[in-house]
Amino acid sequence: MSKTIDLNADAGESYGAWTLGDDAALFPLLSSVNIACGFHAGDPLTMQSAVALARQHGLGIGAHPSYPDLAGFGRRVMEATPEQVYADCLYQISALSGMAQAAGSRLQHVKAHGALSNRACVHAPTAQAIAQATRDFDSRLPLMVLPSTELDIQARALGVPVVLETFPERAYLKDGRLAPRSMAGSSIHDPQEAARRAVMMVLEGLVEAVDGGFFEYKVDSLCIHGDNPNAVQIAHAIRDALEDVGVTVRSFAKTDL
Repeated sequence: MSKTIDLNADAGESYGAWTLGDDAALFPLLSSVNIACGFHAGDPLTMQSAVALARQHGLGIGAHPSYPDLAGFGRRVMEATPEQVYADCLYQISALSGMAQAAGSRLQHVKAHGALSNRACVHAPTAQAIAQATRDFDSRLPLMVLPSTELDIQARALGVPVVLETFPERAYLKDGRLAPRSMAGSSIHDPQEAARRAVMMVLEGLVEAVDGGFFEYKVDSLCIHGDNPNAVQIAHAIRDALEDVGVTVRSFAKTDL
């Protein structure tokens, strides 16, 4: 049986007159997409347009909730109670779901963004709030998570389905955490290097650490950041490299995880 993998991207991140990323060129290369819900990027028209583009290309549509941090693109650490995180996530999931429903589609998954995701990896109350909001909206809706993190643990404890994700264009530390963006080399801009890492992740279940060595990593979906200036080239290289070794790019909703 041939190997399959989901290829997703964080996208829909323009805002008003401000354009970020090239969704029109990126979406045809993907199988799923995580659309910003207005808190770190995106606005109603951008969300609507991204949903329509995702439907046009047959992509699984995910809500990408964040801390309320437009100025910092959702990548700044913010103090928020679990109650605030729960309400903010439920609000954002509901908003994108409404856009999808109006377009004749539905949400495939939820994936936390940026600093909210990083916090949920290590802080159980934040992780539980995200998982609870997802379950309360739709108990069948999966969460994209990094393996063996608090978000993975709390989602499973609440019975929320999980999709395990990794980033071929982000550096990892040998303890399995993403390298901080402040670290030199934390983002990978070379398409061929990202493609090499993607193939190793999918075929061997290994991730190369920036501080030395390798570690095992189960993966259901590979992610590309739409704000990476080389996102389209990276997506092309990854998809070509995967197909060259017999891996089919397909939404996880169409694959038995």
